[in-house]
Amino acid sequence: MTETRIAQPTAVARRGAVLAACMMATFMVAVENSIVGTAMPTIVAELGGFHLFSWVFAAYLLSQAVTVPIYGRLADLYGRKRVFFAGAALFLVSSAACGLAWGMLPLIVFRTLQGLGAGALQPVAYTIVGDIYNSAERARIQGWLSGVFGLAAVIGPALGAFLVEHGSWPAVFWVNLPIGAVAVTMLALFLDERTAPHRRPIDFPGSVLLMIGAGALMLALVQARSLPAAALAGLLVVGLAALVALIAHERHAIDPMVPLALWGRRIIAISNLGALIIGAVMMGVIAFLPTYVQGAMGRSAGVAGAAMGAMSISWTFSSFAAGRLMVRTSYRAAALVGALLLIAGSLFLIALEPARGPLWAAAGAFLMGLGMGFCNTAFLVSAQANVAWRERGAATSSVLFMRTVGQSLGAGLFGALLNYSLYRPGADVGDLVDRLMEPARRSTLDPAEIARLTDAIAGALHGVYLIVGLLALIALVLPLWIPASLSPRQPAPPEPEPVKRSP
Repeated sequence: MTETRIAQPTAVARRGAVLAACMMATFMVAVENSIVGTAMPTIVAELGGFHLFSWVFAAYLLSQAVTVPIYGRLADLYGRKRVFFAGAALFLVSSAACGLAWGMLPLIVFRTLQGLGAGALQPVAYTIVGDIYNSAERARIQGWLSGVFGLAAVIGPALGAFLVEHGSWPAVFWVNLPIGAVAVTMLALFLDERTAPHRRPIDFPGSVLLMIGAGALMLALVQARSLPAAALAGLLVVGLAALVALIAHERHAIDPMVPLALWGRRIIAISNLGALIIGAVMMGVIAFLPTYVQGAMGRSAGVAGAAMGAMSISWTFSSFAAGRLMVRTSYRAAALVGALLLIAGSLFLIALEPARGPLWAAAGAFLMGLGMGFCNTAFLVSAQANVAWRERGAATSSVLFMRTVGQSLGAGLFGALLNYSLYRPGADVGDLVDRLMEPARRSTLDPAEIARLTDAIAGALHGVYLIVGLLALIALVLPLWIPASLSPRQPAPPEPEPVKRSP
């Protein structure tokens, strides 16, 4: 069996450069949707195909999400560098192709390929950092990687606007090329990874079943509101059938693509459930708070963006703080602090009223960002610390994958609740709500109509935040299952290795 290892003395001597490369790779993935989102009006104006607008984002996110577990496992089997370089090459080539797209359909195809490459960058970068730092250091350093997402959320929209205004829309894709080239070069030069020359079989059936199952279910969640009932039911049936077949297949695979025994360990299970909850809660804020600020409060998109910026900033700083707290206390303490902050933020959002203004909304977003930073870092680092080297890629990617699944579930659940509230029989407001979002169209409504619509959308979003608060309470319960003594300085004893079945 192949045994791949990071050469620790060399890695320690050069790990600052390796960390910088991993942060650059993470930034490329994190900034992609926010920077492209800013440029989309210009892209649509030139390429046309407005009805395909959402697929530019959905194609990227879906292809990225379903490949994350696969890349994580491949990094365990064949080494981090090989998998990272393969994913980076696909990501960068397809980024260049996106800027050359001549229509919306080609752009969607290239975005799909870009997502397939992006699926390797984040989990493998996180895994490399987990390899070259010990448990105590890892808590602090992974906080830096988590903070990159908050930084990207702040920089992305401004960078996208600058590139479109002073250049052209292809630049929002081509900006990845120099960053990616530098990251790949630095890892090639400074990451010393030694792989024994021994072949291992790739679990192709497991990979295909995972992509079909996860892809079909996530597509059903993302497009639930626009798909016909028959198509939605078909996707659900195909997705569930593929996942059942995957479980049956993986039980007998020699080197399973999805190591089921790993998911059965307590710390991994808690971390995955925590990531699922965090992903759903995140969507409750990111996707729906701007709607409240613009629709119910009647403020501009800029004001809504500023309120959301509070979450990005607090997430960045709390990720750093979480690493320090874990080292001094425990994983449980950091996760509990994060959950309490999520509950506090949820209470702010539940109490949100149009008259309280955008500062109240920003305060709720700020508290939610603090909670996200603590919880995300605690769950990820605890999962990495409690597996062996050859399982760290799978453990890391499982947490990231479950967070993405949570985002899809949250978007689908909250969107369905919002639509039900606005379009249910007797409400008679759904088709008019769009007019609240733009000041020019809002001014065409009479005050009584504005008041009625404002109450309707505020009430609908109040229901969304009640569910966000319930999920935050669940996030408070999960860390109680993590042993109180478990910390970066006192890792858990290794769990028994799963029994390998003979072919």
